Amino acid sequence: MRSSSPRHASTSLLAEPVDELWSRYRRRIPHLVHCRPEVMNGLSRLRASGWWVAIVTNGTADNQLGKIQRTGLAEAVDAYALSGVEGVRKPDTGLFEIAAERCGVTFMAGAWMIGDHLVADIGGGRAAGLRTIWIDRGTGPGHEHDADHVVTDVLQAMEILHAER
Repeated sequence: MRSSSPRHASTSLLAEPVDELWSRYRRRIPHLVHCRPEVMNGLSRLRASGWWVAIVTNGTADNQLGKIQRTGLAEAVDAYALSGVEGVRKPDTGLFEIAAERCGVTFMAGAWMIGDHLVADIGGGRAAGLRTIWIDRGTGPGHEHDADHVVTDVLQAMEILHAER
């Protein structure tokens, strides 16, 4: 027996082309993100204690730059390097080098990468000679990594850096 109810319909049509829907969604992304006040305070504390802070991120220029600007991170960090602008993606060490250069520093003992992606962030950071902190967002136990530290929140990572100073 076949039902004619909509929940059993085998196809549906979108009112607009998929490309247009995707484009509108991407334009909205920067408006949907926020940065927790305690993270902004943590960044301020790190910089006040002598750390240079940079954002190194993969993604399209419009989305990543929009998020950095709308959240206030552009003013909360010393520099940023976006793959969509620079034409190089993590884990390539070039993106890390661009960020360091914009901070006016070179990689040296004591430099760190904090990130949630084992290959792009931790692998890329290690390849660049940085110490690393992996923010494990619940990807499950048993993942192989060579991060120096593992945390579940960026605030924990910031406390590790404070202890290193």
